[in-house]
Amino acid sequence: MANVEIMSKQIGATVLELVQGDITALPVDAIVNAANKFLAHGGGVALAIAHKGGSAITTESETIIAERGPLEAGDAVITSGGKLPAKFVIHTVGPVWGEGSENDKLRRAIRNSLALAEEEGLRTIAFPAISTGIYRFPVDQAAKLMLAEAADYLRGTTNLERVTFCLYDEETFRVFEEAFAAL
Repeated sequence: MANVEIMSKQIGATVLELVQGDITALPVDAIVNAANKFLAHGGGVALAIAHKGGSAITTESETIIAERGPLEAGDAVITSGGKLPAKFVIHTVGPVWGEGSENDKLRRAIRNSLALAEEEGLRTIAFPAISTGIYRFPVDQAAKLMLAEAADYLRGTTNLERVTFCLYDEETFRVFEEAFAAL
């Protein structure tokens, strides 16, 4: 990942951008964790966030689950960023492919994460490719849906200054790049 690529578009007052890289290294107000319903940080983006962010994120996640119980697909909650460059982590549960209503659930995950960032007064947020790993959501469908939902949100009244989609590998970045060009 030596050659980091960045693409951007202005949507209303906000910059929507694509970046190829490591989401845990981004100096943004919040990064989004593609979480499971128990906020267990067992693999993928969640594990990388927990490792780099430290025990504070895991402890706060456990407290949230103890207080409110398991989350539903599309729900979003917030913890500190621990030792990450990001001040906060917004944890959202993406849909498992094949469970039904996957598109609506993924749209809700994006919209609820953006709304929570705004409620918290944040200005910059970065998303991974939610549900495209172990949850098997097709990357091309997720890219179109996630980018369209974010763009639709940004066309409304918002204080968000920058929304980033950070894709770890080149193959996923290329799929998102194609969807981004079609926005």
